[in-house]
Amino acid sequence: MSSAELWLRITEVFSRSAVPKVTMIELAVVFAAATALSIPRASWKYFGLLATATHELGHAFAAVMSGQRLGGIRLQLDHSGTTTSYSRRRLATVWSGFWGYPVPALTGAALLTSGFAGWGPAALSTGTLILVASLLFIRNFAGVAITVAAIVSGAALVIFVPSAFTGHVAICLGVALLVAAVRDLVKLTNVHLRRGDRLASSDAYILYRATSVPSGIWIALFLAVVAGCWVVAWQPISSILAAGA
Repeated sequence: MSSAELWLRITEVFSRSAVPKVTMIELAVVFAAATALSIPRASWKYFGLLATATHELGHAFAAVMSGQRLGGIRLQLDHSGTTTSYSRRRLATVWSGFWGYPVPALTGAALLTSGFAGWGPAALSTGTLILVASLLFIRNFAGVAITVAAIVSGAALVIFVPSAFTGHVAICLGVALLVAAVRDLVKLTNVHLRRGDRLASSDAYILYRATSVPSGIWIALFLAVVAGCWVVAWQPISSILAAGA
């Protein structure tokens, strides 16, 4: 691919492409693929790293949007991560602390709806650029490795995969992140019910310590946002199901 062709390809991905024609069979394959990425331990070992990165970017973006100073992001290969931000306002700290678990679902819903609307390449390109920008705030080697791997994968999809197919990829990735968000909430709930020794690292527990609002309320609020994302994502899916009925 020449430099002129590469530049043309980069400019094209931010334009609307043809709306993907998703059949009932493809929809079943998408859900099977999303489940295969997000449920089995073998695949989750790798895909879960993207979910963790998205989680921490949710904290980071909320911190920046609330006027906090972002200190850095650390990602670990065991799916743990931390985002450090500084603020003297408790409300801002609580705000950034909340937007970890919901953001993978928000991202998934955005990718899915963009894919169905013909904006899949643009959505994937935007996500890749966000990951590139996040490298400025990654503070450990594992975090850099995870982020670079995600950037390379996203760039390869955007540059080398035809736009007509990229929309289908965005839909599949969106469903996978939506499933991943549910998986992480189940894991969080299990920590609070059965693994009290791990509470110190729980966002819900940290929010409880900061506000005195019970952890269960925070988990319910996480669940409400994730459920809302599923409702939004289900709209184009339900149209396909209705057409195939």
